[in-house]
Amino acid sequence: MHSTESPQPQRKPRLALMGEFSAGKSTLTNLLVGRQILPTRVTATRLPPVWISYGEEAAYVVSNDGTQSAINPEDLNEVAMETTAMIRLFFPSDALTLCDLIDMPGISDPNMPAEVWQSLMPHVDGVIWCTHATQAWRQSEAAVWESIADGVSGPNILLITHFDKLRSDRDRARVNARVGKETDGLFDSIFPVSLSQALDAGDDMEAWSNSGADKLVEFLVETLLNQPHRGVSASNTSAVPADSAPEQISQAEVFAIGEVRDAAEHSQQEAAPAAVPAGGDYVVPRRVKAQRQGARPSVRQPRLDVLDE
Repeated sequence: MHSTESPQPQRKPRLALMGEFSAGKSTLTNLLVGRQILPTRVTATRLPPVWISYGEEAAYVVSNDGTQSAINPEDLNEVAMETTAMIRLFFPSDALTLCDLIDMPGISDPNMPAEVWQSLMPHVDGVIWCTHATQAWRQSEAAVWESIADGVSGPNILLITHFDKLRSDRDRARVNARVGKETDGLFDSIFPVSLSQALDAGDDMEAWSNSGADKLVEFLVETLLNQPHRGVSASNTSAVPADSAPEQISQAEVFAIGEVRDAAEHSQQEAAPAAVPAGGDYVVPRRVKAQRQGARPSVRQPRLDVLDE
């Protein structure tokens, strides 16, 4: 006798890009998507969470009450933080056929309440954590990771960004060794990278390899290709196939996010994670297609004019 139960809807994994303010998260987002879709100037990075999915190019501001309003991507910096749950971007990137990306605010930005990103964590599957090589894995980062690690099943990846800022092999080896020791068992893998060098590499495969992005991309693609899609329960109706209209996405989820933020803002017992102001065919589509097919890429990566690296 055949079961009459309908198959459970499926969705792609959701990866949150997290870390300190100015650790390279937005640059990483642009690199993975293959185009500069987020501002990366230091003065332009005060944004709420930006949820990026595959689809026709579109941008929406999602308020705490679930209302979605179309916005010009060039006007993202004008979004009102107090009333915005998140920004939704849609873009036809090969990377986004494998996963959704959620660019989170910096965890230690003194002007950004922790509940801005905390409210989205129940909807995150895995994390790519960016830590600045010159002050890698600060106590504030370790404290936040400890508070969220049990809720993210993975893949969880640690990037030591701005690795080119370490001038000697000895310094690089010491940072690698220390971070590896202090985060032992906390992440699926650790990669030292220079995102700016990766963006500049173009068709230069040696430069691409020297940036550290080649190993990151290989691992990420392999992991996501073998990652089972998550089922969607009745209480988690946010998952919508990639070809759905943007205005149909995340309505129930946005209400939940807004409620979490409202509760956090009004609860005096809500303890935010320790924060110390900081000093500071896929992923990379053409590049990864070339890697998967064993061919040299024939098209240069777009050069981003302004980096937070």
